[in-house]
Amino acid sequence: MCTVCGCGGTVTLGGLELRHDEAHRLGLADPHHGHDLGHGHGLLHVGTGPAGVSVAGVSLARLIEVETDILAKNDALATGNRRVLRALGAYAVNLVSSPGSGKTALLVRTIEAMAGVPLAVIEGDQQTENDAERIRATGAPAIQINTGKGCHLDADMVGRAMERLDLTPGGFLFIENVGNLVCPAAFDLGEDAKVAILSVTEGEDKPLKYPDMFTAAKLALLNKVDLAPHADADLDAYEANLRRVNPRIEVLRVSARTGEGMADWVTWLKRRHAAKTLAKAG
Repeated sequence: MCTVCGCGGTVTLGGLELRHDEAHRLGLADPHHGHDLGHGHGLLHVGTGPAGVSVAGVSLARLIEVETDILAKNDALATGNRRVLRALGAYAVNLVSSPGSGKTALLVRTIEAMAGVPLAVIEGDQQTENDAERIRATGAPAIQINTGKGCHLDADMVGRAMERLDLTPGGFLFIENVGNLVCPAAFDLGEDAKVAILSVTEGEDKPLKYPDMFTAAKLALLNKVDLAPHADADLDAYEANLRRVNPRIEVLRVSARTGEGMADWVTWLKRRHAAKTLAKAG
């Protein structure tokens, strides 16, 4: 997670206040290279403390202080987003994955499968409007958020995008996060559920390497299952590893290309939306 950079704001390191991009450029804030690798020859632990990261010249206490401040501010904004969504009776999904997992293709297929259901999309990428254009081609409204050097969306970005989307009451909001299995795990956007997309071409041990993301997710979509025979992928091993890090996670096997499993995915969405509506009425 971006413990020290606070993407979108400033960070204080060694008594100096720097923009997050300056801190990264100077090598003072790079939590993405803090590896929890285990004991043994050739392995180095640098992210085992309570902050989950190590930054040269910055104390553990200071790291925790910065992390707490960043996340507290984000959580307050996420609460506001959640209040808006609840008032609208809308269900929001935060789609997270590594780059190349097939998030956008899956989302396009989802929109097609939910024809007639009101929905809108927030797209997150560091640059370009390519994914938003693919979504708009389906007829769905979409807003692109370009984060620049930022490696995840935060609640403030999403809140501002929601204001521009004019969300339909009772509909769905899909948030396609920046491709990254680290930082988005920690940042609440006000969503109802994080849904992790994992391609069968990524390796069965991916959940074990990036446990925080799959622990935070309510559902994992095992995507590109049509490629499993060609990639020599063990789908049962994927599911077993997902449940090793999160015993409560639900798993659906899908293919954006062939449509396999899409009906189950849409059913999951509609059931979750209905449960939220029922809870609000109660």
